[in-house]
Amino acid sequence: MRSSTRVTIKDIAEKAGVSKTTVSFAFNEPSKLSSATCERVLAMAAQLGYVPDPVARTLTTRRTGSVGILLCQPVEEALRNPYLGEILQGIGSSCAGQGLSLLLVPPFHGQVMEAARRAAVDALVAIGVGPDHQVVDLMQRRQIPLVTIDGCPGEGLSNVGVDDEAAAYELLEYVLGFGHSRLAIVELEPEVYSDGSGQTSAVARRRMAGFSRALGEAGLAVDAMRTFRVDCSLSGGMAAADKVLAGTGCTAILAMADILAMGIYVRCSEAGIRIPVDLSVAAFDGIQLSRILQPGLTTISQPGFEKGSEAGRVILSLLDGGPVRQVLMPTTLQVRASVGQVPD
Repeated sequence: MRSSTRVTIKDIAEKAGVSKTTVSFAFNEPSKLSSATCERVLAMAAQLGYVPDPVARTLTTRRTGSVGILLCQPVEEALRNPYLGEILQGIGSSCAGQGLSLLLVPPFHGQVMEAARRAAVDALVAIGVGPDHQVVDLMQRRQIPLVTIDGCPGEGLSNVGVDDEAAAYELLEYVLGFGHSRLAIVELEPEVYSDGSGQTSAVARRRMAGFSRALGEAGLAVDAMRTFRVDCSLSGGMAAADKVLAGTGCTAILAMADILAMGIYVRCSEAGIRIPVDLSVAAFDGIQLSRILQPGLTTISQPGFEKGSEAGRVILSLLDGGPVRQVLMPTTLQVRASVGQVPD
């Protein structure tokens, strides 16, 4: 029976006939040792039942082994959107091979900046943050690499995103081609990172610019669009459908997330509204779950998993002293059966 006394690196060093520094290298920087020495030390550690102290390891290496994901909402709200899940899978796929884990960093007592200050991470990924945001300055002062996803590209800040303005233009141009002129735009509730100003996100602003350009080229006024804001969730989509169907006269809905479109489908089914015969629906994201919808959902497919994996690769490069990078990924208009002619 093993002793309940905690085994230390000093014990391992004495049994293996090496220095404590060598033991430390075996666990934290094995490249500094010969393979034979490293294997001997690790074998002795296993024999003695040594369990590394993660806090001590952090103090030694000045690394936590974690990449933080800065959330602008509490975890239970943020994860209602499956698209975020695809991004997280992508980040994890890149970081796991380097022994890095993911740490979700939700607001601390409602304050995202305070959460960013307290985050014990080696690097941080934030969604929708621009170069002039407070968190950018904070991470620079903390000397922690920062990568944004769907942020505003700027000098000195790495970002992975898509051309949201062009994608929105393409989507609305397609919908307008069916004769629709009374449109409902379903936005997400504002992503508030620090000041609670309630401003729309940079992504929403870029998409609205694309919509406005498509309307202008079609000879329609901007007020042809009615805008509704809801939570990014299935229930948010259902709430949006309730608002649109309450006498607005809109013949097409463009939702800024597939999960919202799924909620719209649910409510339309309950109300006997036929898609696209009575109401056309289009969206953004192209999440895997959207493939189960009938009729098939017309959507702007943007590569959530690939965005995340690319952001992970940029993080790894920055941790190795690599340069700032701006990555623009492609989008695809997935034409399915949810958009049709204006009903008679």
